[in-house]
Amino acid sequence: MSNGFSAQFDAETGIATLLMQMEGRANKINMAFGEGFAAALDDCLAFEGLKGIIVASGHKDFCVGADLDFVYRSRDAAVFRDQVRQVNALYRKLETAGVPVVAALTGSALGGGYEVALACHHRVALDSPAVQLGLPEVNLGVIPGAGGTQRLPRLIGLQAALEHVAQGKIVRAPQAKKAGLVDDLQPTREAVLEAAAAWIAANPRAKQPWDSKGFRYPGGVQPDTGDARNLFAAGAAMLVKKTAGAYAAPEAAVSAIYEGTLVGLDAGLEVETTYFVNRVVSDQAKDMIRTFWYHKNAVDKQEGLPRADDARVETVAILGAGMMGAGLAFVFAQRGFEVLLKDIGQEALERGLAHCQAQAGKLRHLSTEDRDALLSRITGTLNVEDLADADLVIEAVFENIDLKHEVIRETEAVLSPEAIFASNTSALPIGDLAKASVRPANFIGLHFFSPVEKMPLVEVITAEGTGEETLARALKVMGTIKKTPIVVNDGYGFYTTRFFSAYIMEAAQLVSEGHDPVLIEWAARQAGMVVAPLKVFDEVTLSLAAHGLDMREKYEGKPLDFGAARVVRKMVGLGRTGKAAGKGFYDYAAQPRKLWDGLKDLAEGTPEVTGVDYLADRLMLVQVNEAARCLDEGILRTHRDAEIGAILGVGFSPASGGPLAWIDRRGVRDVVEKLDALAARLGDHYAPPALLRRMAENGERFFEKV
Repeated sequence: MSNGFSAQFDAETGIATLLMQMEGRANKINMAFGEGFAAALDDCLAFEGLKGIIVASGHKDFCVGADLDFVYRSRDAAVFRDQVRQVNALYRKLETAGVPVVAALTGSALGGGYEVALACHHRVALDSPAVQLGLPEVNLGVIPGAGGTQRLPRLIGLQAALEHVAQGKIVRAPQAKKAGLVDDLQPTREAVLEAAAAWIAANPRAKQPWDSKGFRYPGGVQPDTGDARNLFAAGAAMLVKKTAGAYAAPEAAVSAIYEGTLVGLDAGLEVETTYFVNRVVSDQAKDMIRTFWYHKNAVDKQEGLPRADDARVETVAILGAGMMGAGLAFVFAQRGFEVLLKDIGQEALERGLAHCQAQAGKLRHLSTEDRDALLSRITGTLNVEDLADADLVIEAVFENIDLKHEVIRETEAVLSPEAIFASNTSALPIGDLAKASVRPANFIGLHFFSPVEKMPLVEVITAEGTGEETLARALKVMGTIKKTPIVVNDGYGFYTTRFFSAYIMEAAQLVSEGHDPVLIEWAARQAGMVVAPLKVFDEVTLSLAAHGLDMREKYEGKPLDFGAARVVRKMVGLGRTGKAAGKGFYDYAAQPRKLWDGLKDLAEGTPEVTGVDYLADRLMLVQVNEAARCLDEGILRTHRDAEIGAILGVGFSPASGGPLAWIDRRGVRDVVEKLDALAARLGDHYAPPALLRRMAENGERFFEKV
């Protein structure tokens, strides 16, 4: 055995098993992987009477892909290129060994792990939705680097491969079979291995299709044809529409596929290596890996946070059967909780229950019995007395503190002393809401995002009186429902609402200053924002923003009279409250929708400076400044929560790694200078907090430079 790899031989069948079982919980591709795999392959090829090889794993998963610690620290392009070439040579040796090779995918194979399977002649997977396959590298700012951009198009066709690689798709085993990513599905691990052996026996002269004379790409479209050029032109256009050029990895992946498929596989691997290495050593990849691998894993594992062995939560009550409340009811029931969905009106309750039924109907992988069992865990009620057995209550009623106080008092009167009461408020301080509670230690904020069935983030807010045990129990429940929790301290708007408000209100401010709304939207997308600000403003509704302005005035004790506030209030006065009303910043009656021509009439002047770069800077600077303020004020507890909360909750540029990473790449001193210039011209609202000034003076960064 070498580095956790072994070669086992069955003389009766002539089949060798190359078993991967690296130290630790998973097989990861690094230097030790290459050395161990190469040694085990040589051992397999040395067996007398060898008729075939099964590549299998001794771990739960087949292979989880590249060792990201190794990739993250790599900056020497020349050294990394040599290492990649060695891996490619190893895989070519595997697929040209002269005997059939089968990948036994008894667990997930992602990224580099799936590339191992691609280098085999046949792939048999365990028929389980828990088994995931694919090439998701672009989601970390890199591209497949061990043949993925070359073998997958040759396996399933150019168009299908483009979709999988450029979008970083991960599919479950049943879908992988339909897509052609695997060749066979079997119900058990033993059956997978038996099917692999049977295929070897039936295909003694197997070789890769691309190594066969006269090979043609599946799917009909062949490289270097008019159809192929049209396909790649359309793909490039769609990519620009989706990413606005802010993400380098998908573009590199498309280029690698296009250029690499014009030549033979060996030359194509060299093309891929060039693009892969360039991405690995880039700043964008480092920032994305740090956030989406290190930070996200730490947040999901709730590192550094109080833990509860048992949340002691079996029954969850949701107050309010609107879209959020009904969505929460479904999410909790889906994870096995008994759910009580309460509203004050029968019609609203029925709409909420119907929403749950519709969501269950979308779960096609569940049997009818399983869907019925899920829905049976949701009970609708109009009576507060029915909530007596609830262990966790989440209120999702209208954002009015008096109404929420009334609901809190009414509900707590029937609850057990141990029950947790949580508010889904997006802005009202949890401490202020808890004033109506007789058990403030059991009171916490759980701010979910809409649509809650899809949005992974939850912002957990602790007030001064919130108990550590309550936090620990709430976090345990969030883990059970598979949400990514950031924990923040109390204050009006917490973190994500303040951050999001800074973004959309700055867009309204730019409208008031007379900037072209079309440029505002494009500048945001070009800066990497997931959704343009005026578009998303319409989706959350301007009436909600106007209500938020009124609440802020109440809490801050002063009128809010600035350009953005005036634009919002004028729009609401005109009945242009957003997408739901059919008119807001956009006209939705127009096909396709377009920005409202009347926005120019809301301008209060003509800007001295404008343009895409200027507007992008404004939109990004106000957001990163708000993140720094939340750190400075103690709202944010950790840097990782700043990044994860902004990206997953608000749609801040994923390509940047987050607002703090954005500041680091721009340079703290430069950010402070630009904010000071904006403050001098437009008001103190743009001034940087003391934290940024101190960091600029001391030459500090938020994250270690790699």
